Formats: sequence, C-alpha cells, structure tokens
Amino acid sequence: MWDLVSTWYHEGVPGHHLQLGAWAHRAAQLSRYQVSIGSVSATTEGWALYAERLMDELGHLRTPGERLGYLDGQRMRAVRVVVDIGMHLGLRLPAGTGHAGATWTPELGRAFFGARSGSPAAFVDSEVTRYLGWPGQAISYKLGERAWLRGRDAARARHAAEGRDLDLRAWHTAALGLGSLGLDDLEGELARL
Repeated sequence: MWDLVSTWYHEGVPGHHLQLGAWAHRAAQLSRYQVSIGSVSATTEGWALYAERLMDELGHLRTPGERLGYLDGQRMRAVRVVVDIGMHLGLRLPAGTGHAGATWTPELGRAFFGARSGSPAAFVDSEVTRYLGWPGQAISYKLGERAWLRGRDAARARHAAEGRDLDLRAWHTAALGLGSLGLDDLEGELARL
C-alpha cells in the first residue's frame, strides 16, 4: 500500500499521463513514427521513473511510508534488471543467492525475484513471464531514468557555465516536447535544452 503514491507519480502526473498528454499536444510537430508506433520503452518508462525521483527530490513523498514505498519500487526495479539480464544471457547466479553457479532459468528467476523483492507470488510469476516475452524491457526503465538524469545534469552544468540557473519547469516542458527518442538522441537533446 505504501507504493501507491510513487505509483501515482509514475503512472499519472508527472509520469505517463503528463508525458503522453504532452506528446498528443505536440503531435503535429512530432514525426509520424513518434506519434504512431514509435514509443521507445526506455524513454517512456525512463521518464516515469524520473518523475518518481523528481517528486522525491521536490519533497512530495511526505511520510516515511511514502518514501519507503518509493524505495521499495526502486529495489524491485533493480531486481528486475538482474533477473532479465541473467535469464536472457544464460549467466550463472552469483555466490550468496542460494544457487551459486547455477544457470538462470525462469524458475530460478522467480525464486530470486520473490526472495529479493518481497512481492506476492502471482506478481513475481507475471513479471518473469513478461521478461521472457519482452527481453530488455524491464531494463529499459532504469536505463531510461539514467538518461533523463544525465541529460538534466548536463543541462544544469551548461546553464551554470553560462551563469544561469536551469529553469526546471521550462526544461521539463521542452523535454517532454521532444517526443519519444532513442536514448543517445534523448540524452543529447536534453543536454542542449
């Protein structure tokens, strides 16, 4: 239940709802690819994770429970990365997992995910099944978030070098106006805003 506030920020405002609304508003300025089938998972999910972090940075996770829910979500996303990469690359589980040296399988992925995320079994099963059907999508959340953060940091540094503060509201408006881009393009464009 503690994760509801950060989930709202992820799915609602300033997350996906705001993002997709901005893209719909700017549809005439975006490419046909961006408006129809061109959603890059890392850009889309990265924005939503960035939105969660932003709300934490701005002090909108007001209670210890809300902050714990946010951090628990971050833990789950970290576990996702490990399981997704391990299963798709056929890696061996590291020491300390209870299955050291074993090759990742869906069953071991479920066991690892469940033990480290505290998630209910039905959710764990659904997540691992999703990873198997959509390789790399689980990783895209964190990769995208990192691109948004690096882009923001680069824009801040550029503005500071010019003796100006970054107007975060204007930066977010311009950033969302870019539409969905690949990560290299996204990070470069964000840095220039």
